[in-house]
Amino acid sequence: MFVLQVLIVLLLVVAAAVTLLLQARSDRFQAARDRSLAAAEAFAHGPGMVQTLRGPDPSAVLQPLSLDAARQGGVDFIVVMNRQGIRYTHPDPKLIGKHFVGTIAPSLSGHTTIEEVNGPLGEELQVVVPVTDSGRVVGMVSSGLKVASVSSAVDQQLPLVIGAGAAALVLATAGTALVSRRLRRQTRGLGPAEMTRMYDHHDAVLHAVREGVVIVGGDGRVVLANDEARRLLDLPEDVEGRAVASLGLDPRMAELLQSRRVASDEVLPVGDRLLAVNNRPTDRGGGPPGSVATLRDSTELRALAGRAEVARSRLRLLYDASVGIGTTLDVQRTAEELTEVSVPGFADYVTVDLAEPVLRGEEPSGAVRGEEAVVRRVALGGVTRNPPLYKAGQLVTFAGPTPQATGFVSGSPVLVGDLQSSEGWRTQDQERTQAVLDFGLQSLITVPLKARGVLMGIANFWRGRDSGPFEEDDLSLAEELAARAAVCIDNARRYTREHAMAVTLQHSLLPRALPEQNALDVAYRYLPAQAGVGGDWFDVIPLPGARVALVVGDVVGHGLHAAATMGRLRTAVQNFSALDIPPDELLGHLDELVTRMDQEADEGDGDSAVAGATCLVAIYDPSTGMCSLARAGHPLPALVHPDGTVEFPEMPAGPPLGLGGLPFEAAEMRLPPGSSLVLYTDGLIEDRRRDIDTGLRILTSTLAVADRSPQDTCEAVLGALLPDRQTDDIALLVARTCLIPSEDIAEWELPADPAVVGRARGDVTRQLAQWDLEELSFTTELILSELITNAIRHASGPIRVRLLRDRTLICEVSDTSSTSPHLRYAAEEDEGGRGLFLVAQLADRWGTRYVPGGKVIWSEQSLTGAGLAGLDLMDVF
Repeated sequence: MFVLQVLIVLLLVVAAAVTLLLQARSDRFQAARDRSLAAAEAFAHGPGMVQTLRGPDPSAVLQPLSLDAARQGGVDFIVVMNRQGIRYTHPDPKLIGKHFVGTIAPSLSGHTTIEEVNGPLGEELQVVVPVTDSGRVVGMVSSGLKVASVSSAVDQQLPLVIGAGAAALVLATAGTALVSRRLRRQTRGLGPAEMTRMYDHHDAVLHAVREGVVIVGGDGRVVLANDEARRLLDLPEDVEGRAVASLGLDPRMAELLQSRRVASDEVLPVGDRLLAVNNRPTDRGGGPPGSVATLRDSTELRALAGRAEVARSRLRLLYDASVGIGTTLDVQRTAEELTEVSVPGFADYVTVDLAEPVLRGEEPSGAVRGEEAVVRRVALGGVTRNPPLYKAGQLVTFAGPTPQATGFVSGSPVLVGDLQSSEGWRTQDQERTQAVLDFGLQSLITVPLKARGVLMGIANFWRGRDSGPFEEDDLSLAEELAARAAVCIDNARRYTREHAMAVTLQHSLLPRALPEQNALDVAYRYLPAQAGVGGDWFDVIPLPGARVALVVGDVVGHGLHAAATMGRLRTAVQNFSALDIPPDELLGHLDELVTRMDQEADEGDGDSAVAGATCLVAIYDPSTGMCSLARAGHPLPALVHPDGTVEFPEMPAGPPLGLGGLPFEAAEMRLPPGSSLVLYTDGLIEDRRRDIDTGLRILTSTLAVADRSPQDTCEAVLGALLPDRQTDDIALLVARTCLIPSEDIAEWELPADPAVVGRARGDVTRQLAQWDLEELSFTTELILSELITNAIRHASGPIRVRLLRDRTLICEVSDTSSTSPHLRYAAEEDEGGRGLFLVAQLADRWGTRYVPGGKVIWSEQSLTGAGLAGLDLMDVF
């Protein structure tokens, strides 16, 4: 071994020396060539060279210059010659006028010649460069350098190579000694024969024991596995050297073998076996990194543990069902809770189908055996999304032979262990059932949802191939889950029926239901007069920019005419609100409408004119807290501050609607967060036995309570002011103000420069990422790019961009122009005109509102990111 290492080191040293010599020779020639070529080209292209060659005595001029240039350029010579090769210059003056030694034919043709020659100065590498004048060669310049004069690093490197070789030889000798010593210590002084015999004995014992042994190295690869381990884990023959992760083992077993953690009789299922595993690291006593695991087959224990685990899991599932199903009195939510409890502990997918009358709170009619089952799918839950089952909300008609129809009609559960072989199930929809099989679903249990003698629907439990088919034991658990859910669904059904009756009665008394919005917490009460139908009314109208309009009105009189007039006014207010105009302008339009109504009544036959109508409009902006109010002969609103202080803010009264001739004025005020704006009709504060001033005092004292909810405020006000016999309608609207959090508002001011559009898109994208609304980035960029570009193109002055995150994403672009854009449809050959059409397609809503000093163009998008759903941009462009 030692001689072999010496020979290897010597060969490496010789190879290095030869390589250095060859490299040095190549470097010399390359350096000589580069230096000579540079000197020759510099001298040949020097100023005045052509004129000197054509002069009377070129040698006299060029000889001293060539010597100086050769010295400065680091070459041995620079020779200038004519086209015949006669020298004009040379380091040896005796050779001037002699013929040049070398090849000049290529240079006469305008090419550069590089060659090795034995010239007057010895072996040289010389370069011949032509001197041209207007493309014609008038002479040549040659520069050369003796190759031997180029310095080489071989002399300095050879001692280093020899020294390194000697050091390597010493290290190799020392290494051999150390390795030999280490091997002797590791083998405890045993020789090769003893080690071979010991290995044979250990190998025989290792493979003879009935306990699996697996040794895994520190790199996660199998070092050794005996025959029993191969059998228990179903390992391949070439398992040694393979990574544990590539063996396809059970994830828990693979994790234990690779983790090197200590385990004692840890029971793990592997296939149809239950293995008791002990695992210990091998580097505790200074050994190599890794672990050794021993495996014992404990299949009998698995049966007992499996039954106990099944019983425990079923008890846990039933407990979860008892507390997780029926938390609300909502039919659909109760059905969804059944799917959430059952997945994945009992089934991979669960669907709940109910008869249509159940969703309305009614009892379904009984079905005849063999008939189809028509149900509505109200819930679908599973381990993954988008299984090929009917989606929630679909009306499904199950054919008579299907398990679903059989269970729904008969009221008995149906177990289908293998969907592949179920002919009745496949009669429903051949294409869909095949898709279900291809998806991997294998087994089905259909259980009727029946409570208090009412059969309401069915629950379907599905399992895939990986979970194993349902068995008879699973049927009882499915029935128990369905029975508990059925009772809760029936309770929700009964509540739905009663609630629907209450809602129907309430809608007969109230003008409309309140819309969803975040700016105001609103509560209301509407009490019609005990005799006759009145004309009091109110509205809560969401406006663009998360603003909300509160409207309270009163039509004088009772009867159908007053109610019809109230309905027309309410409709008009809603339509005028769509124009997004200030409250004083809205009242002006409403006043004109009442005037026209009176004119129509005067021209008609027997129609009554409007005896009088009052109205109050308040528009609240939750982004700033500002509220703009205007009234037409209506009582002042009450403002309850967060500390309980009550005031009636002064604002122009304005004439009642229909008088005409006088303008309406609006008042602006800032409402503190948590304050309540109370709007009402005069029936609340005025009564035959109580004047208005007394009613206002009672109202003030009743409202003077801090931190009271709008609902409680309504109850307290009616409790204090409601007369024993109500002779007029009462409309009460209490709205507690909220502010949009500052983190949900983003604003930018941009110059009127097209270059800012890209920067604005980047700012908006980053803001949406902070709001976790990345899915809206693309549509929002498109919308804002178009709106900003239009503002730059058609307006002047600075441009402001504002984003609001409310129930929707609101985008606003404001400028100083009062010109409103309008949507048009561009022809196929038009190059432009599609911007606002694109905005209309991407946004849920968009529009324009005028503000002092300009206008605002706004758009709203759903936070679910459905702006591009179903939109083909090619149709736009």
